[in-house]
Amino acid sequence: MNIPAVYSQMATFTAVMNIIRLLWIVAPIWAVEDVLMDSTTATAELGWTIYPSLGWEEVSGYDENMNTIRTYQVCNVFDSSQNNWVRTKYIRRRGAQRIHVEMKFSVRDCSSIPNVPGSCKETFNLYYFEADSDTATKVYPAWMENPWIKVDTIAADESFSQVDLGGRVMKINREVRSFGPVSRNGFYLAFQDYGACMSLIAVRVYYRKCPRVVRNGAVFPETLSGAESTSLVAARGTCIPNGEEVDVPIKLYCNGDGEWLVPIGRCMCKAGHEAAENGTICRACPSGFFKPSQGDQQCLQCPMNSRTTNEGATNCVCRNGYYRTDSDPVQMPCTTMPSAPQRVISSVNETSLRLVWSPPRESGGREDVVYNIICKSCGSGRGACTRCGDNVQFVPRQLGLTEPQVHISDLLAHTQYTFEIQAVNGVSDQSPYSPQFAAVNITTNQAAPSVVSIMHQVSRAIDSITLSWSQPDQPNGVILDYELQYYEKNLAELNSSVLRSQTNTAVVRGLKSGTIYVFQVRARTVAGFGRFSGKMYFQTMTEEEYNSSLQEKLPLIIGSAAAGFVFLVAVIVLVIVCNRRGSDRTDSEYTDKLQHYTSGHMSPGMKIYIDPFTYEDPNEAVREFAKEIDMSCVKIEQVIGAGEFGEVCSGNLRLPGKREILVAIKTLKSGYTEKQRRDFLSEASIMGQFDHPNIIHLEGVVTKSSPVMIITEFMENGSLDSFLRQNDGQFTVIQLVGMLRGIAAGMKYLCDMNYVHRDLAARNILVNSNLVCKVSDFGLSRFLEDDTSDPTYTSALGGKIPIRWTAPEAIQYRKFTSSSDVWSYGIVMWEVMSYGERPYWDMSNQDVINAIEQDYRLPPPMDCPNALHQLMLDCWQKDRNNRPKFSQIVNTLDKMIRNPNSLKATTPLSSGMHLPLLDRSTPDFSSFNCVDEWLDAIKMGQYKENFANEGMTSFDAVSQMTMEDILRVGVTLAGHQKKIFNSVQMMRAQMNQIQSVEV
Repeated sequence: MNIPAVYSQMATFTAVMNIIRLLWIVAPIWAVEDVLMDSTTATAELGWTIYPSLGWEEVSGYDENMNTIRTYQVCNVFDSSQNNWVRTKYIRRRGAQRIHVEMKFSVRDCSSIPNVPGSCKETFNLYYFEADSDTATKVYPAWMENPWIKVDTIAADESFSQVDLGGRVMKINREVRSFGPVSRNGFYLAFQDYGACMSLIAVRVYYRKCPRVVRNGAVFPETLSGAESTSLVAARGTCIPNGEEVDVPIKLYCNGDGEWLVPIGRCMCKAGHEAAENGTICRACPSGFFKPSQGDQQCLQCPMNSRTTNEGATNCVCRNGYYRTDSDPVQMPCTTMPSAPQRVISSVNETSLRLVWSPPRESGGREDVVYNIICKSCGSGRGACTRCGDNVQFVPRQLGLTEPQVHISDLLAHTQYTFEIQAVNGVSDQSPYSPQFAAVNITTNQAAPSVVSIMHQVSRAIDSITLSWSQPDQPNGVILDYELQYYEKNLAELNSSVLRSQTNTAVVRGLKSGTIYVFQVRARTVAGFGRFSGKMYFQTMTEEEYNSSLQEKLPLIIGSAAAGFVFLVAVIVLVIVCNRRGSDRTDSEYTDKLQHYTSGHMSPGMKIYIDPFTYEDPNEAVREFAKEIDMSCVKIEQVIGAGEFGEVCSGNLRLPGKREILVAIKTLKSGYTEKQRRDFLSEASIMGQFDHPNIIHLEGVVTKSSPVMIITEFMENGSLDSFLRQNDGQFTVIQLVGMLRGIAAGMKYLCDMNYVHRDLAARNILVNSNLVCKVSDFGLSRFLEDDTSDPTYTSALGGKIPIRWTAPEAIQYRKFTSSSDVWSYGIVMWEVMSYGERPYWDMSNQDVINAIEQDYRLPPPMDCPNALHQLMLDCWQKDRNNRPKFSQIVNTLDKMIRNPNSLKATTPLSSGMHLPLLDRSTPDFSSFNCVDEWLDAIKMGQYKENFANEGMTSFDAVSQMTMEDILRVGVTLAGHQKKIFNSVQMMRAQMNQIQSVEV
């Protein structure tokens, strides 16, 4: 071995190392790195432990700034079996779990060394050893892989050669290795050379951590990376001052490279603060600005007429004289009261008044200005004015007027009034001041007297009735006389007679015995007649009552005669006294009964319906016949339909001390007129007079709060027509007759009450869960409105009439009676037996009228028993006097139910009745292109897929079907089976007829 040559090369190598030291440049740092040890910062010897002593050698050099740095080098390439170690001093880990080691080194290319043996290497090993304290010695830990833990074998990416040495060009390698997890207090590093010619220029030991950051409105502390390169260390964030957490706890994750990842949750600035400086702080809103809620939005400038009292405001307070309602958003300007209305115009007509005005000049900044009318009566003298009584009527209302006009009626005649028209808005009730108003003074003119409110029967006889009545509440002058109008109850008002009386009593003579009469009275002054009073009903004595009274007197007469002539005078006196008592008793008893009539109540054997429109004040009828329910007892659940006046809902009613029940609720739509309200509540006034298991039951009304409601019992199955269509063919004949019997019983009750329904149809029959049918819909019963859009109702003589259900005399003359209701009941029977089919099918209303005039009647529905169709025909007699009464209909149906055999015989299609029957033409199968069209025509389209699946796609196949085939197709309902089978038979007959013609 040429030792001098080797040492010459070593000297050259050392010089090159100094050049390498000048090329040292620190690599960029991608994350925060805490350095545990850096050999380049040492100014004295590093003092690392070397083994063996002739292995690694510590040498000094200079960096680019001429600072001294210490390095280790080794180049024992000519000796085989090298095992040279150099160990660092003890390094404390300072809480780090994963350690990074950056090494700068250079390696001589073995091939560039002359005569180098094969043991020359170009790599070295990196080891570490953990310890809780600095306990290492020259022999401990042992210089071997165990106990040392190997990190990696380090290889150079580039090595230098002799040429590089000559040109002073050195190639520096930079390698970074990491290891972990470490758990002891510190560790040592060791570098093992086993035959390389290299220089360890610099060693830097560090760990990585995620820096303190402000992200998503939260502060995250400095966080050490995890033990593994793939570790994610969760860090809990803290909202910046005046910030608040949103959704979930705030978290960030620090990865193994010291980078923040996976943000979860966030903080937002709380109310009164806004984000600033790129979201790193929450700054209080400055004076004059506000922020009402948590969020990212910026502070808003205070709206008009408001201000803040301090920084960080969540809302702006209104300035003096300005206000907000609870429902006004905080961004809305503060508003004030409106000024007074302008340009009031009054128009007096006797005791009524119309006021019209212009809106106020200033609305106060709001759009919800309404008007209140304050009425003050000042009498005819100079006394102080007082508030008007409740008798004064305001249309549409007195308070909360949205339009600048009002009509006022029922004022006193010859009286001075002051009317104040107040303008108010949503903040008027928050002001300590009274609303601004415009006042107008008027004096009413002479007027006719008001309505006579009460009429009494004084006595009655077989052909006369004596009546008395009270003076009108407002005579409006001297009463000159009274006009009494009367007519028989079952005749039209056009046949009335008139009687004049100078006093408030009258004896009406020339009446029929046992007849109920309708009486109305009105007063007259120099200003003319007042309005007629409500209708009152009184009855003359019958022949039986008259004879009975005579028989009561005979025993007294006979007893007196037997006593002798001596007592004749006394007997006569006694008879006279008894006569008077009997008459008084009879009159008194009957008067009591009639009081029951007029009050709308029923006594045994006497049932009279009171028309609510005969009341001077229809609201009085509502109060008398309908129970007022507090709104708090009602809970609306859902809308189930719509009516003429508003929505129909289902809900619950819980009255104090009673269990909660399911109810139907009719509501009056907003913006109604007084007439609409009166018409809406009239149904309740009618319904409230009825109490029968087959009449829909009225639970009560809500009139003292909005919306106005009518509350009835809830019928689970809805209207009868739609219920039957949904359950086509699913009921037995007995069940259908039971439904018809219930409807007839309800109509008998109404007939006994002298009430005419006028709109009896299956759509107005409701069905509950027990299949009990109840008559309903009394809204159209008294009058049929002209503005209805329902095509069911057709104009006739100034009103709307359901042509298909109405008797001919009612269509032609508007003569509605219980007999016309019987005609309608016959149509209902036909609807029930046909499972809700439309009467007269698709015929026009005019064609229906023409057919009825020609005595045509509806044919029996399929499988309808003869007895039921005959009853229908009886109900459709042209002469109303020949139609059965509802009591007879109930008895007939009861007999059918008791004798089911009477319902087995069905009417054939060509039955010979006394009346001609309409024939709904049988569908011609040749007009159909396919089986599906035929099924649609007979309303069995739901079975299209069933027929297709069974291969029944041609008329030839369908025409050969038997009842078993229909069942096999999947038609399980008996009614549907019969309908399809009948149509198949007709199809087969048509096909046979066509074939015979062809032959």
